Amino acid sequence: MKFVYLHGFASSPESRKAVYLNQAFANLEISLDVPDLNQGDFSHLSITRQLLQLEAMLPETETPVTLIGSSLGGLTAAWLGQQLAQIQRLVLLAPAFDFLDHWLPQLDEAQLQQWQESGYLPIYHYREKRSLPLHYHFVEDARRYKSQELWRVVPTLILHGLHDETIPIEASRQYASRRPWVQLIELESDHSLSNVMPEMWQEIQQFCHLV
Repeated sequence: MKFVYLHGFASSPESRKAVYLNQAFANLEISLDVPDLNQGDFSHLSITRQLLQLEAMLPETETPVTLIGSSLGGLTAAWLGQQLAQIQRLVLLAPAFDFLDHWLPQLDEAQLQQWQESGYLPIYHYREKRSLPLHYHFVEDARRYKSQELWRVVPTLILHGLHDETIPIEASRQYASRRPWVQLIELESDHSLSNVMPEMWQEIQQFCHLV
């Protein structure tokens, strides 16, 4: 089994969850791949680009793969699981289901118009610790990836904070309620899940049969 971690939007392989899980897997002498989904060009990020990057890095053999994805990385993981038979298991951490419905309303009409007309909107990037321009193509591309179209049966564990301020837990509740192969665990946390990482790791180990 190959394990791959997909970081979230405007994040990186150096994020707190990525580092924590990388060390946790290492303690079990298991390798965890953590690709950089920014690819050195955050400004032209898209879900499609992430999917193409990940398809290219996965082994051509029949080696089964478990994907662990956080936020936008969780949505990307779910779509990769939809498309590739070698994805045998998914762990989704506060997955960004229908995130445009939650994110775009936070921008006022003037900001949206400026983004469409100029092509770029400044977005704070947590690794760079500064704002970087993101092209509007990111939104146009994301509209293609509707959560209600994810129907491949892949054993899935979702860990989502009850107090998530970015992606409401109701998004994961609705997703899990229509898919009997999905297990949802609700945690006393926010979108970062930073205060429940040991609990999160325990659930991942059990789901992935690592203990």
